[in-house]
Amino acid sequence: MVDVVFRLLGGIGLFLLGMSLLSEGLVGFAGAALRRYLLRFTGTPWRAFVSGALTTVLIQSSTATTVTLIGFVSAGLIGYSQAIGVVIGASLGTTATGWFVASLGLKINLGYYTLPLIGLGAFLRVLGHGRWRHMGLACAGFGMLFLGLSGMQEGMQGLANDFDLKTLPSSGVWAHVLAMLVGVVLTTLLQSSTAAVATTLTALHAGTLVMEQAASIVVGAAIGTTLTGALVTIGGTVAAKRTALAHILFNLGSGLVAIVLLPVFLGALDWLHVHAGLEGGAMSLAVFHTLFIAVGVALFMPGVGHFERLVARLLPERKQDMGRHLDASSLGVPAVALEASQRSLESITHQLVEVQRNLLSRPMDDALREILLRAHESLNEALQFIARLPPLEHDPGLHRQRVAQLHAIDHLLRLCGRLQADSATLHADEDADLASVKQQMDGLLALVHAGLDGRAEPHWQEVLQRKGVELAVAAQGVRARLLESDRVDGGVAHALQLTDALRSLERSATHVLRTCHYLLEGRQAPVTIPGA
Repeated sequence: MVDVVFRLLGGIGLFLLGMSLLSEGLVGFAGAALRRYLLRFTGTPWRAFVSGALTTVLIQSSTATTVTLIGFVSAGLIGYSQAIGVVIGASLGTTATGWFVASLGLKINLGYYTLPLIGLGAFLRVLGHGRWRHMGLACAGFGMLFLGLSGMQEGMQGLANDFDLKTLPSSGVWAHVLAMLVGVVLTTLLQSSTAAVATTLTALHAGTLVMEQAASIVVGAAIGTTLTGALVTIGGTVAAKRTALAHILFNLGSGLVAIVLLPVFLGALDWLHVHAGLEGGAMSLAVFHTLFIAVGVALFMPGVGHFERLVARLLPERKQDMGRHLDASSLGVPAVALEASQRSLESITHQLVEVQRNLLSRPMDDALREILLRAHESLNEALQFIARLPPLEHDPGLHRQRVAQLHAIDHLLRLCGRLQADSATLHADEDADLASVKQQMDGLLALVHAGLDGRAEPHWQEVLQRKGVELAVAAQGVRARLLESDRVDGGVAHALQLTDALRSLERSATHVLRTCHYLLEGRQAPVTIPGA
């Protein structure tokens, strides 16, 4: 008995480790290309569906696809409506592994023959360079996957001799629900629906389970795999949580349909046995897995718009904050994380620029103070978010983008502090020169809004720099005239107050100009996602 348990646990462990290494290696070897593909081909719900399915087949992990997708949604790179198609496609794509295991892994004992592949992978990992080190991981993982399957087969065969799980109830709704819960728990413990499905396929192949029990467990595994995506969104954005909820609702809905219609599905498999030569056992279970997910696709995809609105009602949009793109789930992909922080910094810049425009015509009030307080908090969040990224010296483009964003944060914090501290207001009715300076400042700030939103001319930053120089010259001229004149209303004290406000205005303009410079530098860095 101990020998059976050791072989079973060891086989499951090797399979899990092999799947993890295979997925990690494939993502590392071709991850940038896959991410570009995922971003580029998600224009319509059906294209997003196909992208999700193909990406999951290629990287052999629906969890990896879903977690990466949630990072994209959090960063604002992919819309929530597009993400629904991708997660539905990922659910269908993950069924491909079951076909692979049933058609090859359980029929041929490849564990012995893949040992050289593990050795080759280890050598590539240690001696290779660049992407080939990731390919080494994938090769080693592929070999360990089959080695684990061999161990699982031996363990399951021994388990079948000691325990006859087929004697447990296998028909009836409650028996199916109980087996489904076993699948949920198994997937949660293994943190991989693929491993849970492979274990079930092996048990069915060894005769430990009957088809009805195995089918219900596979349904539970499909539901359990959504938990990882849900955990990733804790503390994340509303769009990311909606994506995870859509994944849960789709797999749960498809699973419940499969349980209710299980006799129909089993009857269809029997028909395929007789008329299409479908093999029984593991191959039939792999077909069932694909079949019930495909039925879910047929039910959900035609009405994906209604499904999207349902999820939006269940998770209504909260009041948006300036740091809404900062989601810890994207930190695992630095390019996505930096895109998220870039968007947040641009949002904060818009808010602070609008505060500055308001202060040109009216004193500081509680509403403006509230905006400044939230902006300061969001800037600190962005700083902590960027600090949590791993070292990026190996990627010069991402490193430059990170440094540029840190410079932008520095200037935005200075601008925020200056706006909070300055209480002096330049009144429009003081004189024509003061009104002209304020008008120049307002024009400069309006150009910042348009430039960051992409509504300005291509060389708008050069125009912005010129406006900054003109503003500084005009402000200096007005300051000199105020200090030299002895006829200023309010006397010398008022003149000094106005000159101090003008100097503060110049400095604020400088921080705005430098912030725009670094934000544009961050945009221009050759990141690896949108079009590297």
